[in-house]
Amino acid sequence: MILSRPWALSRSRLVAVVAVAAIVVVVIGPEGAVRAAPGYASPEAATVRPGAVTTSEVGQCSANFVFSDGADVFIGQAAHCTGTGGATATNGCASGSRPLGTPVAVEGATRAGVLAYSSWLTMQQVGETDPESCAFNDFALVRLHPDDVARTNPSVPSWGGPTGLAATTGAGEQVYGYGSSSLRLGLDVLSPKVGLSLGPSPGGWSHSVYALSPGIPGDSGSGFMNGSGQAFGVLSTLVVLPLPASNGVGDLGRALRYMYDHTDLDAVQLVPGDVAFDPNLLNLLPLDGLLSG
Repeated sequence: MILSRPWALSRSRLVAVVAVAAIVVVVIGPEGAVRAAPGYASPEAATVRPGAVTTSEVGQCSANFVFSDGADVFIGQAAHCTGTGGATATNGCASGSRPLGTPVAVEGATRAGVLAYSSWLTMQQVGETDPESCAFNDFALVRLHPDDVARTNPSVPSWGGPTGLAATTGAGEQVYGYGSSSLRLGLDVLSPKVGLSLGPSPGGWSHSVYALSPGIPGDSGSGFMNGSGQAFGVLSTLVVLPLPASNGVGDLGRALRYMYDHTDLDAVQLVPGDVAFDPNLLNLLPLDGLLSG
């Protein structure tokens, strides 16, 4: 299997124009919004949310979900988003990384967050050698500045949720994500992703996913949910062979358990969205229908 990271989108990559397939997508806003949890912004007023662009000196990525330990609030991204290697640096047990405390700008926030956890740094600290862990444990937390918690809502744009954590995915299971790569040239209608999981890897650390709008550079770190709105993964790799244009999605449950086992962040939990999950929000309209009507 040949893997590469859908790497953090650096400024130099922004000069390359990427052609986007002519797919017309209509996204209908989710219904059933409920009142935000105390301390968070309402879905309508929030400026910080899952899918937000995160930017460090390494480049640009997409956030996955909101987390909290009851005191601090974090937004998740991929560990490789602060990695110092290239797109082929897929071994988190050996690849370089910026240190904890690295500033990370979060779209919609007024103050930079800081890197509070990196699975890569932790695996290197504990001397991890398991091949699947080294390849697919690709998760990080950015601690939001306290001033920005009241600007944050945990609901995933377009889909709603998450409704909790999933144990795994099955082959053929429909999955949903949201990424914010600027290579889409402002075509936000291509940010929501719907696809199929091909099931977990032998060790359970990764899920191969085929999506209608596959993850590209800048989507790294974005989250995926199953058909019940349960969060199961973090977009980590682009698979070149034997499944071209599929994405490797690191298992979120395993990544959190690893963090709990090896750090003092064992109180950090996924914050559920307060917009009801609706998997029927993405509608593809045939081009002939658009032209005739």
